[in-house]
Amino acid sequence: MTSVQTLSETDRRAIARWALACAERVLPLFEADAAAEEAIRDAVDRTRAYSAGAGSSAEEIRKRLIAGRAANAASTPAGTAAARSVAQAAAVAHMGAHALGAAAYAVKAVSLTDAATPERVQEEIDWQLAEMTDAERAALRLLPQLGSDASGPLGEGLFARGILGDTIRQLQDRMAGTGRPVASIEGEPR
Repeated sequence: MTSVQTLSETDRRAIARWALACAERVLPLFEADAAAEEAIRDAVDRTRAYSAGAGSSAEEIRKRLIAGRAANAASTPAGTAAARSVAQAAAVAHMGAHALGAAAYAVKAVSLTDAATPERVQEEIDWQLAEMTDAERAALRLLPQLGSDASGPLGEGLFARGILGDTIRQLQDRMAGTGRPVASIEGEPR
């Protein structure tokens, strides 16, 4: 049985573009050895191709963990979060809910870089929402609310806590038209 967090292949290809845009904004923060940097660049290229309709979901699913392993080679915590953002974008081929993970890790990278200016976190979330197309917003609205469905990354695990959870909740609330900035996000670089 497929999880509601998976979404259709058409929706996953659509939101992969947005997830990658979120990740690419913070990608300059990632510095590591040459092999890890190559793995991240490959994940970016594959995700871009996937969002444009190339490649198969099955092949991307087989390769989705490569960028996650490369994140471990980052030279800074912000770089690790930036690489995890790319890894989440690459994992959208597997499950659409990872798009929100890509956005959340991008916000975490910003929070770790700009701890002295917490308003940058809110600016990043605002940019992410403005970057969404109507089709992407419609697809992302199909996902269950964070913590309401345990059949994927939007369960009660890692994404439900700290700045990752706060970011995803704010994105979901604001996409639904019910949200406002979450004060607890500011200055919380978890």
